[in-house]
Amino acid sequence: MNLRKSLFILPNLFTLSSIFCGFNAIRVIATADTPVKTPDPYYTSALLLVFAMFFDIIDGRVARLTKTQSAFGMQIDSLADVISFGVAPAILAYRWALSGMGNAGIAISFVFCACGAIRLARFNVLSSNPKGQPSKPGKYVVGLPIPGAAGVILAVIIANHSVHGTIFLHHLLVAGMVLGLSALMVSTVQFRSFKDIRFNARTLLVIASGLISTVVVAQKFGAAFALPWMMGCYISLALIESIVTFPKRRADRRRALKEALENPSQTETTEN
Repeated sequence: MNLRKSLFILPNLFTLSSIFCGFNAIRVIATADTPVKTPDPYYTSALLLVFAMFFDIIDGRVARLTKTQSAFGMQIDSLADVISFGVAPAILAYRWALSGMGNAGIAISFVFCACGAIRLARFNVLSSNPKGQPSKPGKYVVGLPIPGAAGVILAVIIANHSVHGTIFLHHLLVAGMVLGLSALMVSTVQFRSFKDIRFNARTLLVIASGLISTVVVAQKFGAAFALPWMMGCYISLALIESIVTFPKRRADRRRALKEALENPSQTETTEN
C-alpha cells in the first residue's frame, strides 16, 4: 500500500468531518419546532459548527505536516467552508433572530452566504499558483475569513445561551451584525492569518494584551463571553491596522500608477 496516498486521505477525512458537522447543524435547526420554544436547538447547532471549525483547523495543519497539500484539498476545503460556515450559520442566524423580519431576514441571511462564497472563491484564486496548486500561506489574508465571520455569530449565540437567553438582542442589531460581517468578508481589509507569526516585541505585546483582556472578560461575565471578545479583538486589530497603514498603501498605489504611466511599454510587455 502506498503510504503517501494513505496520507493524502487523512486531511480530507477531517474536511469531510467538518462537512458532517455543518450538515448536522442544518438538520438540527431544520427539524426544530416552529416557533422554537427553547434555545437548545440553537445552542446544539452552534456547538456542532464549533466542532466544524476544529476540524477545519486540523485538516490544514495535517496537510502541511504530512506535505499532502493539493489543489483537490484546497477545493474540497472551500466547499466544506461554504456549507459549514456559509449556509449553516446563515440558516442559524435566520431562525434565531431574523425570521421575524420576513423577506428582509431571508435576504440578509442569503447575503451572508453569498459573500462567504465570494470570499472563498477570491481566496482560492489569490492562494493558487499558475498551475492551480496552493501556494505558501502569507502573513495576511484579504477579507475576513469565513470561519471567523461564522465564529462571531456562533459566539454570540453561545454567550446568549450561557445566560439563559437573557441578553436582549433586537433583530435589527443582529441584522446589522450579519451585514457587517458580510461586508468584511468581501472587503480588501487585511486580516492576520497567524500562519507566519514572528515573535517580536510588538507581536508579544498584542498577544499578551489580548490574553489578559480575555481573562478579565471571562472572569467578569463568564467563560462563554471570552470567544465573542476574542473575535471582536481580532476584527478590531485588522481594522486598526488597515486605518494606520492606509496612507502608506495609498502612496504605494499612486507610485505604481505613476510608474505605469511613465513606462507604458514595460506595462504592456508585462501584460502580454
